[in-house]
Amino acid sequence: MDFDLQRVDFSDLPGWQADDPSPLLPALERCRRQVTDVKPHKTASLGISTADLMPAYEAASEAPAHDAGNARAFFQDHFVPFKIVRSDGKPGFVTAFFEPEVLVSAIKDETFRFPFYRRPDDLIDIDGSNRPEGMDPYFAFGQQKDGAISEYPDRKAIEQGYLAGRGLEIAYSKSKTDVFFAHVQGAARLVFPDGSMKRVTYAAKTGHYFSATGKLLIERGKIDAATVSMQTIKQWLDDHPDEADEVLWHNRSFIFFREANVGDIGLGPVAAAKVALEPGRSLAVDRLIHTFGVPFFISSDSLTSIEGGRPFHRLMLALDTGSAIVGPARGDIFTGSGDEAGRLAGAVRNEADFFIFIPKAAAARYGHG
Repeated sequence: MDFDLQRVDFSDLPGWQADDPSPLLPALERCRRQVTDVKPHKTASLGISTADLMPAYEAASEAPAHDAGNARAFFQDHFVPFKIVRSDGKPGFVTAFFEPEVLVSAIKDETFRFPFYRRPDDLIDIDGSNRPEGMDPYFAFGQQKDGAISEYPDRKAIEQGYLAGRGLEIAYSKSKTDVFFAHVQGAARLVFPDGSMKRVTYAAKTGHYFSATGKLLIERGKIDAATVSMQTIKQWLDDHPDEADEVLWHNRSFIFFREANVGDIGLGPVAAAKVALEPGRSLAVDRLIHTFGVPFFISSDSLTSIEGGRPFHRLMLALDTGSAIVGPARGDIFTGSGDEAGRLAGAVRNEADFFIFIPKAAAARYGHG
């Protein structure tokens, strides 16, 4: 491993006594239902398994009243905190994501003309059993056509009409940039003219590498690196429609969606862990290292925008992942749904300390009995 785990006490966690992790107790119960009624989460390389987490999952449904003190006591009873220390000595890093709300129409017209697409039937999963010789190992998806497997057409080809006429459109937006940022976030709430709402979430992607639009605009001198955010990127794209396509096509990755019930409007979408995200308390992590359902305490003195000017010290639950979320101390914070959540998410790019909560029964494997 290119990192170490250092055992710490709860008293060593900055701001632990001021945090209220009570929203995570029902989130643990949702995890329990998923892993018992459907299937366990895959054990990642760090080795924490669903079986290790199950005692805490089961106890969460019977925990006392969900106030801050009881919730902190619950986690102290069931977990041991360890600090994740990277071998290169660098701190961890957090960004944030949200669930956009996009005004759409079920019918294409001159105003609403930019589609959200379902997964096409010629897009297949790629792994070691069917990967063609010479295909980049990064590709987890490809196209099966005439008995052969190849790279799927990219963003440019699709936006120029490759999928037209196949009946894959879920709905149409009046803004290409709104669709693009729904791709970046991996989910959206689609709001129709009659006020009805449909939730869409990630189903698959073309498989191409993700390329950061903000980085490209900075390199081209279009946006100042000191002020770059999701809002400034979107503003530039909206203000330069004649240049926007070429910039967006630089990111060849293209996302397909599936329709999902809105369910509890107070919760986020069902993400990679197949559990509804808890706003402000859900974290996307590197799924090759970390198992879903594991709590993480994130501490960042520089991240003050989410907590109204106060440093960010908050317990979170690993419930999602992302192609840009790579490494043991790399996380993406889910800020919630709608414009305000987007405003909060757009400016988060901060160093942070990561503390992983390992179930007590498994802690001996990591140097603590």
